[in-house]
Amino acid sequence: MRKSKETTQPSAEKLPRGIWVLVGAAFVIAIGYGIITPVLPQYAHSFNVSIMAASAIVSVFGIARLVFAPASGALINRLGERRMYMTGVFIVALSTLATAFASNYWLLLLYRGLGGIGSTLFTVSATGMIVRMAPAHIRGRASSAYGGAFLVGNISGPILGGPLGNISLRLPFFVYTASLLVAIVVIWFLLPPSALTSAGDAHNRKETTDGDISAEKELRIRDVIKDSAYRACLVTNFSNGWGNFGVRVALLPLFVAALLNTNGAAEAGIAMAIFAVGNAIALYTTRHWSDRWGRRPMIISGLIICGIMTAALGQGTTIGMVYVLSFFAGLGGGVINPAQQAAIGDVVAGYKGGTVLASVQMAADLGSIVGTLAAGAIVDHLSFAWAFATTGIILAASSLAWVPARETLPSTARERR
Repeated sequence: MRKSKETTQPSAEKLPRGIWVLVGAAFVIAIGYGIITPVLPQYAHSFNVSIMAASAIVSVFGIARLVFAPASGALINRLGERRMYMTGVFIVALSTLATAFASNYWLLLLYRGLGGIGSTLFTVSATGMIVRMAPAHIRGRASSAYGGAFLVGNISGPILGGPLGNISLRLPFFVYTASLLVAIVVIWFLLPPSALTSAGDAHNRKETTDGDISAEKELRIRDVIKDSAYRACLVTNFSNGWGNFGVRVALLPLFVAALLNTNGAAEAGIAMAIFAVGNAIALYTTRHWSDRWGRRPMIISGLIICGIMTAALGQGTTIGMVYVLSFFAGLGGGVINPAQQAAIGDVVAGYKGGTVLASVQMAADLGSIVGTLAAGAIVDHLSFAWAFATTGIILAASSLAWVPARETLPSTARERR
């Protein structure tokens, strides 16, 4: 097992400026993405396809990310995170603009799939930049700040996207395109290449205690496959992809529409925003906890809470119940994500980790693909209640992967709490 010899600093240390630039870009992107989430399944459904086919509009995005992830890791290692981040965001912008002009369901699938290629480039690049700029003892806080920006954007976005979708199902895609172009400008001017050479990067380039891997060497899957924490990250990223990145985006708007027997875009947007509010509250409340008490307890508790509330969501009979259950599911999701990202960062810290980061992202994409297709089929043959119950069980059960896994937060960091 690889172990890093990372020196710690006081927990009150400020986050590097480069992290805040990424946070700002994430916020801009998240607003745009939040705007399209309430309308995307209905947009697909407007081409007179089944629930499963409408859910596939989310799956195809994940499929493209999954297929391209190995290449993205190699490109990031070779060409650098900043360059690939901007390239990825630009590809998503072009894809989103094309989506707004889709004339049939198959073109819609094609354009969303192309967007998945860009998405995996910029998400893996962002994780890599955070790892480089943030030492282990503030990595949980850095991940919380970055995730929090997405959440604030996801609170605002769906609230705007629902009414825009009531005007036209295509209009939100134009707004998302504009937000992506703004994010490129933010990174271009405010995060120069020199910003990535920071104290955090130097801090993470310590020699390993085992001496088996050079800090300058690219980290490969074979180097970490025996690491119990890495394997647990794969399992929980799969379930998180299934539930929170797949089923929630694909089925919640359709569930709300069926519940209300209307378009339901505005109400679905509110439900997604409430989920994001729960995420944000949990992030703010627990932002220091994984850096003090470890990644494992946060991930386990978050998965259990999110799983129970997701399973209950399918039993909602009023829009008020959907809102309440979405809030508590969001609380669980907000506990999971920063600790999970920090654990992944701990595994790759001090190395060129593009390939390993891409593999973890692939697990989430695979979960999103399988989850949306499986849940869509369950709805077509059984009901929404069964689909959400299955998803909740998978989320909660995946917490078991962390029971035997190692704690990745260095012991010296916990001693400084």
